[in-house]
Amino acid sequence: MNTIRTAMLLAVMTALFMGVGFLIGGTGGMMIALVVAAGTNLFSYWNADKMVLSMNRAVEVDANNAPEYYAIVQGLAQRAGLPMPRTYLIDNPQPNAFATGRNPQNAAVAASTGLLQALTHEEVAAVMAHELAHVQHRDTLTMTMVATLAGAISMLGNFAFFFGGNRDNNNNKFGFVGVLVAMIVAPFAAMIVQMAVSRTREYEADRRGAEICGHPLWLASALDKIACGAERIRNPDAERNPATAHLFIINPLSGERMDNLFSTHPSTDNRIAALQAMARDMAGNNSQAASRRAPAPRQADMQQPSGPWGQAAQPEQPAQAEKPKPNPWGRNPTGPKGRWS
Repeated sequence: MNTIRTAMLLAVMTALFMGVGFLIGGTGGMMIALVVAAGTNLFSYWNADKMVLSMNRAVEVDANNAPEYYAIVQGLAQRAGLPMPRTYLIDNPQPNAFATGRNPQNAAVAASTGLLQALTHEEVAAVMAHELAHVQHRDTLTMTMVATLAGAISMLGNFAFFFGGNRDNNNNKFGFVGVLVAMIVAPFAAMIVQMAVSRTREYEADRRGAEICGHPLWLASALDKIACGAERIRNPDAERNPATAHLFIINPLSGERMDNLFSTHPSTDNRIAALQAMARDMAGNNSQAASRRAPAPRQADMQQPSGPWGQAAQPEQPAQAEKPKPNPWGRNPTGPKGRWS
């Protein structure tokens, strides 16, 4: 199904590319745009992941220079039945993460230094499980290629501003109106396709990621902290390349809040609510399973229990509240706090 969706999205992007080319240069411009679109599609398939990682200045790490982060990803990949993806770090204080790659055998996951500093070990694991869910669902090919093609269409619209307004150009039958359409409509259409790609898939990645890590509330807590951090901390690399925003687990752009229709991500509150409901369902199912397994109490068991020396057993003391675990770098979280802190 994802293969069909990818083919349809590529067809839409190619049509948009050709339409902008026609507005800029008529039939000749459309044919040139077709050739460029075909080359862009092929290039994107093989190299889009490298481009996205380069745009965000991600650096590959391994068990030697990031042992705990690498171990988290490795353990989750084994649990999900996936090949070990390449792991990258982004030197950026904004907490965020994304996945990329054309298939699970060529996948990569990237987390920012801000994410690793702000989140606990469990929350980092939940975020990376979410990203591995995208890899397992093969979302990364479509999302990465759309990011590349959407950026190309936006660049083509900018190109129209400089070269499409020549009224003496006989091939440009639409004149200045065509330039305006190319500048405004094409990037907007590309944004619409981005939204169609990412919004519905985030819920599925949340659900599967919670299954992989085994604790939906870990991911709910992480989403809240990441959203709070993204509101306060700018991501200059993402601002320079807005076509990649839909790849991240939380929108990294610092623009004002927009209506849900124009958001590249679902509402964080809605995602947290869905994870909370999932946690309740899992707890209920576990409780029912435990009650089915528990044997009926025997009469002897209902007598006063005695300890190993024939004395009445003392009631168990309530467990001490567990101290929060440090994050993977041995430090307690010092980054942005969410309502789960």
